[in-house]
Amino acid sequence: MKFIDSHTHLYLEHFNEDRSETIQRAISQGVSTMLLPAIEMGTFDAMMDLVNAFPENCLPMMGLHPTSVNELVEKELKFVESELSSGNYIAVGEIGIDLYWDRTFAEQQKNAFAHQLQLAKKYKLPVVIHTRDSFEEVYAVLLQEADETLKGVFHCFTGSETQARQIIEMGFYLGIGGVVTFKNSGLGEVVANLPLEKMILETDSPYLTPVPFRGKRNESSYIPLIAEKIALLQNKSLSEVADVTTQNCMRLFNLT
Repeated sequence: MKFIDSHTHLYLEHFNEDRSETIQRAISQGVSTMLLPAIEMGTFDAMMDLVNAFPENCLPMMGLHPTSVNELVEKELKFVESELSSGNYIAVGEIGIDLYWDRTFAEQQKNAFAHQLQLAKKYKLPVVIHTRDSFEEVYAVLLQEADETLKGVFHCFTGSETQARQIIEMGFYLGIGGVVTFKNSGLGEVVANLPLEKMILETDSPYLTPVPFRGKRNESSYIPLIAEKIALLQNKSLSEVADVTTQNCMRLFNLT
């Protein structure tokens, strides 16, 4: 079986001691492709070092994470566009709005999100969207910017079935990660009622580790645990979940 981890931060310092071994573990579990969302200029070199070390397995995105939006936002966005113009990236991400940690730059987050959606349309790339305490704000910006070319995924989806169907109606995918394995998250009941054809798998490692490793560092080799949970919820085989989500991911990110 082949899996894709559509969202993993393997270049962060959490993996400095065993990064190569972590990637080899993922490959041994059938997770041979790992998609790397960008955060900000400060982590760019680490991300590209990993891409250069594992060019067949680790593919980069480019974008400004909403929690990194601050007084330097214009400089960061210029860097994002400069990099996107190179044609070396599979997506614009991770972008969006996060009102959980800090609302100081809420307006700048909305503007940066809209600007990066415009860049995605300009460079004909999918978007990877981060939402935290901000679904309505993100949805409003998307409605303004949406056209027939804009596509992407709501990364780490943990919302309601109503929100999921709003996302699907816009033509976007749902990124399902370790939260679906959490006993009291409520996400399992939602995922059980949604079309597998609109889901892709992700870890968001090193965060949101699935059961039975919850509380420890997450890594891409845990993708099959997420797939197993979805298979159980939807009464499907693991191989079907692997096949459908992998094809979804390949289609969305134009992978071969």
